[in-house]
Amino acid sequence: MKIIDIIKADKPSLSFEVFPPKTSDNFESVMAATTEIAKLSPSYMSVTYGAGGGTSEYTAEIASSLMKMGVTSLAHLTCISSTREEVHGLLRNLKEKGIENILALRGDIPKDGLVSANPEYRYASELAKEIRDFGGFCIGGACYPEGHPDSENGVKDIESLKIKVENGCEFLTTQMFFDNNILYNFLYRLYKAGVNVPVVPGIMPVTNASQIKRICSISQNALPQQFVRLVDRYGDNPLAMKQAGIAYATQQIIDLYANGINAVHVYSMNKPDVAEAIKNNLSHIIA
Repeated sequence: MKIIDIIKADKPSLSFEVFPPKTSDNFESVMAATTEIAKLSPSYMSVTYGAGGGTSEYTAEIASSLMKMGVTSLAHLTCISSTREEVHGLLRNLKEKGIENILALRGDIPKDGLVSANPEYRYASELAKEIRDFGGFCIGGACYPEGHPDSENGVKDIESLKIKVENGCEFLTTQMFFDNNILYNFLYRLYKAGVNVPVVPGIMPVTNASQIKRICSISQNALPQQFVRLVDRYGDNPLAMKQAGIAYATQQIIDLYANGINAVHVYSMNKPDVAEAIKNNLSHIIA
């Protein structure tokens, strides 16, 4: 099933993300977690793609397994370190496995900084066009309510998103955010700029203090006082922090649904218990 049809439906959708293992040693445990999340009957599940394509084989395999379980899958695909020939090979593989949905991403610059002097792809919009021209896929793209870290400013960021949409992205999924007002302001700016594709908010349940440190080190996310107080109060108590983090994410999701946003994507970090707790908290809302 095409994801654009899922997120445009009248019924609220709730989807989850999983990420492949870095090595084959952990594949079974990741598949076990993926299977448990799939049992929750999410609207769809996305499968991430490692930096530099290191987990591309696992991405396709997990996405294909989800399809066999009856769950629509969204395979991530990055391009910054790929050639056109490699991308076409990956697209053929995904199509052969029956995967219909791709999230087109630039991907992170490799840690060693080694990227070809003349890469065949510099931007996710170029990958989106490649996938569109290849044919047969529903294409999604990423967006950043607080601005892409590499963008000069908010105006340039919106212009880049317009190009993504013009090049084939049928929907956008946001990076995590912790203040819904930031998203609502972002959606208004998209509307004013004429970007009219559906935007799926991405919500990250923060369930331990180490996640906070990582978020602060790699992102520019604004942390509202309500969230900061929650972390200050419960960060040293793992069970309490987990419960409070799930409650905060649930509150965000309920507010989004109440304000007319019908599709929400949860960065569940391969944690079936977190995914299950959130779905249970919304059982009557998404019924």
